[in-house]
Amino acid sequence: MKTKKFAICCNNKIQNSVEVRDLLEKILSGKKIDFESFDIDNLKYGCDFAFVIGGDGTILKSARFFAKSETPVFGINLGRLGFLSQAPRGELFEAVEKILEEKFYIDERIMLQSGENLALNDFVIKGNSHGRTARLSLKINGKAVCDYLADGLIISTPTGSTAYGLSAGGPVLAPNLNAFAIVPICPHTLTARPLVIPDTETVTVSMSECENGFVVSTDGQNFYECKSDIDIKKASCSAKLALLEDSDFYTILRGKLHWGMSPAKI
Repeated sequence: MKTKKFAICCNNKIQNSVEVRDLLEKILSGKKIDFESFDIDNLKYGCDFAFVIGGDGTILKSARFFAKSETPVFGINLGRLGFLSQAPRGELFEAVEKILEEKFYIDERIMLQSGENLALNDFVIKGNSHGRTARLSLKINGKAVCDYLADGLIISTPTGSTAYGLSAGGPVLAPNLNAFAIVPICPHTLTARPLVIPDTETVTVSMSECENGFVVSTDGQNFYECKSDIDIKKASCSAKLALLEDSDFYTILRGKLHWGMSPAKI
């Protein structure tokens, strides 16, 4: 294939990850493939394709990092759900063969950005007073939309719609949609509902009646405090996920989340 150099990104904190990394290194070495291995906390640019060993969190971190260099990432799942990954540990040999034979495609996923912070799944905004609801004001393109009295607010990409947003009652968005979902967390009203908007819009969240500001998280991994309004928009770069040719979002939705499946017979 045209790829010149591979990266192997491993989350050493996940059980069996080092064992799988060693096996993958052995496979690539046997095929005379140029590669370099990295710990998830010490990633580097310079590779054309990245194998990522871990769970969805590991893939999220790698995808955000490599988005700036337009490097595709391929997930080998060792976590629980593995919604973003393509290959379980037991199918490693077959998956590597398909990648080397170019039996995959690159799926570009839009990301969110606020300042220097990027998110592939979502931004989550909560009040800085623990155990209390927050009054959050929402503007879109500078125009007031509504106020939420809630535990927080999720601004989600289509990729992230099957994550925190889903558990908070948000919609599932097909990954190729150019849209964001705005989902309130435990709103203290019956009229607050999720909102889906085009990804060309700029979302602004401000907090009223509170001097403590926000706690903001990106993909549930990076946390920081903010004392002023937060502007969130589509990022200038996109994540590149390498998916096998027979991969299908709806099949994954059904297989991973058991979507629309009838209860098992007793």
